[in-house]
Amino acid sequence: MSGGIETSLHHQAATVHGRFLLRAAAEPHGLLVGFHGYGEDAEELLEALVEIPGVARWSVVSVQALHPFYNRRSGEVVASWMTKQDRELAIADNVAWVDAVLDRVRELTGIDTPPVFLGFSQGTAMAYRAAALGRHGARGVVALAGDVPPDLALRLAGFPPVLVGGGEEDERYTAAVMEADIALLEARGVEVEAVRFAGGHEWAPRFHRAVGAFLERLA
Repeated sequence: MSGGIETSLHHQAATVHGRFLLRAAAEPHGLLVGFHGYGEDAEELLEALVEIPGVARWSVVSVQALHPFYNRRSGEVVASWMTKQDRELAIADNVAWVDAVLDRVRELTGIDTPPVFLGFSQGTAMAYRAAALGRHGARGVVALAGDVPPDLALRLAGFPPVLVGGGEEDERYTAAVMEADIALLEARGVEVEAVRFAGGHEWAPRFHRAVGAFLERLA
């Protein structure tokens, strides 16, 4: 307080519009829903998803985060899922956003089966949270180069199968972090498949093939 004037912090819900890309298959085996990494966008992730073997038999949704910003080097508009500021509110907003996207996709495609969620880097937390906290359930989760959110450690009972991947030269998602994730998931009774590939914090052909095989098993 200064001079009798007090400043207080408040939060107020607001309605915003987000973006997602839908690549609908004629007779889909199911729905694959993807979440991009920090500083990426829905288009960039979709380019990676279409390289998955057999994905043409799935309807694919690439969801963009609600927090856009400019890439300082390229000037392109990219996005981030959240920061540490108002973290719990951001988690709730993001889960509600994914639920709303899936409601709309159901209207557009008629697909009413639980989706497979896929996340890369920062987007892996969204894949895990959508599966654990969302209204639509989950058939499986694919997590590339990102760890299990610590807030879900006690909420993994009955979780669907998970495919975990990371590059051997990845300095952010290291082998030790990946092993800790696998141990946590297995301790909660989750079926886990792990793929470590040559490369860094990125997609790799070996992981594309692993995702294709994982989807085929789920189909």
